[in-house]
Amino acid sequence: MKHRIHSFKNAIRGIRMVIKSEKNMQIHLVVAVLVLIAGWLFNINTTEWLLCLLCFGLVFGAEMVNTAIETLVDLISPQKHELAGKAKDMAAGAVLLCAIFAACIGLIIFVPKVWYLLFSLFN
Repeated sequence: MKHRIHSFKNAIRGIRMVIKSEKNMQIHLVVAVLVLIAGWLFNINTTEWLLCLLCFGLVFGAEMVNTAIETLVDLISPQKHELAGKAKDMAAGAVLLCAIFAACIGLIIFVPKVWYLLFSLFN
């Protein structure tokens, strides 16, 4: 049991490190808070909440894996190396893909609601 608790403490420390050190993670968190506020204001349904939460987890997880890969590559190959650069670019590309698809899901959920609100305000 002690080992399990220690593992959770390490994981939480890792999350804190990424939040403190990675500007992109901070941006993802701000966007997540804005989505949470929008979801509450627009009273999105359970399925839409689940999709938003899934997107948060996917993007946050991808960002953390990207940071871990970049840190490990920097440790192993502190000098510039083509393969090190490729690994870092691919990891960053994975985060970008996750963020793009999350944004698409967000647009599918929120654009109709904003559109309806705008039409109801001007009609």
